[in-house]
Amino acid sequence: MKDVKTNAMRILDSMGISYDIVKYEVDEEKLDACHAAEAAGIPLEEVFKTIVMESSDKRLFVFVTPGEAEISLKKARTLTGAKSIDLLKTSELQKHTGYIRGGCSPIGMIRKYPTYIEETAFLFDKIYVSAGLRGMQIHISPEDLLRSCGAEAAGFI
Repeated sequence: MKDVKTNAMRILDSMGISYDIVKYEVDEEKLDACHAAEAAGIPLEEVFKTIVMESSDKRLFVFVTPGEAEISLKKARTLTGAKSIDLLKTSELQKHTGYIRGGCSPIGMIRKYPTYIEETAFLFDKIYVSAGLRGMQIHISPEDLLRSCGAEAAGFI
């Protein structure tokens, strides 16, 4: 993979936020945090996935959650004030975020959505999130991630 600057990386650069990039070989059959951690040789507990959810009134919300964790729908509804909330259809992901499944970064989506970073991220000095391409992770402090995507810390797992 040649040296590519993703939108997420350009935003971090423009904000003067330091980060590292980790690249890994992608298996199209395994587009999940476990595969990313194993392929990149990084600790799974430090890999956070970006989940986009849609409320019953069609509002979108972004959740940055530990790779192996499941989002509590009850906590997500409480947090967002939504009557009901569910995963955004994969077929809708690129249209709304500019990113594809397996390469969705919380930084630099085509629109700003309310974004929540699971509070357990702040137990780590740095975490890994998608850089906006499959096979590329950004290693960044949770505080800098929060600032770069205008997020808030919350408990939702």
